[in-house]
Amino acid sequence: MTHPLVSQEMIDAYQDDGVVLIKGLFADHVEALRDGVAANMADPGPYASDNSKQGETGLFFDDYCNWSRIPQFQDVIHNSPVAEVAADLMQSQTVQMFHDHVLVKEPGTSMATPWHQDGPYYFVEGHQTISFWSPLDPVTQATLRCVAGSHRWEKEVLPTRWVSEQGFFPDQGQYIPVPDPDAEGMKVVEFEMEPGDAVAFNYRTLHGARGNHSEIRRRAFSLRLVGDDARYAERPGRTSPPFPGHDMTPGQRLREDWFPMLLPRQGG
Repeated sequence: MTHPLVSQEMIDAYQDDGVVLIKGLFADHVEALRDGVAANMADPGPYASDNSKQGETGLFFDDYCNWSRIPQFQDVIHNSPVAEVAADLMQSQTVQMFHDHVLVKEPGTSMATPWHQDGPYYFVEGHQTISFWSPLDPVTQATLRCVAGSHRWEKEVLPTRWVSEQGFFPDQGQYIPVPDPDAEGMKVVEFEMEPGDAVAFNYRTLHGARGNHSEIRRRAFSLRLVGDDARYAERPGRTSPPFPGHDMTPGQRLREDWFPMLLPRQGG
């Protein structure tokens, strides 16, 4: 049985396109998430950035890996249906925590979120991966944009620094250059969303977002989870998030003391 928020059509869309909209996934937790984002911005973690770039206006704040110290994020992770929905969409018996990510674009923020895939930044490989991107304000202009089917591309997209737009892995030939989906006629999927809705997408799905030229803030909470076949993989450079001192080896499941199991293994 699938979760009531999930239909077979949505599962098929996630598997085929690498992206699907889940209406109301965090609808009962919007205020808690807003409080959590406020706490995160008031006390940023070590990876926080304002993405300052010459010539750009406004403020684009992002930070990640703070769920263990922000109670509101913990509440959503453990008390929302996100793990069950993730299991359905990934077609996985298990769901394991990877990390959280907060992204806030204040009104008048011109900087776009560059086109990228999450996968090449991570030390995770596997088909059963999922990110949930949920706005905490109504969004039209600054919504998430995903390229349908890009999770099935043979090569991954070169990971770059968001501000400098420079690649940071030494062997850049194993990646394809960052494309321009609009100019290249790719199928870009985007949704008008209400607070608590969520876009679910695979780690290898190419995605980005425009700047926020509206008069309201665009706060977004993102949650990254993994399933049965996800394994630790070495990368040719520093991953993001880096998770220093993890002591994992290639092919190993992510260590559960750092990345808790949200749904147990089959029969567990």
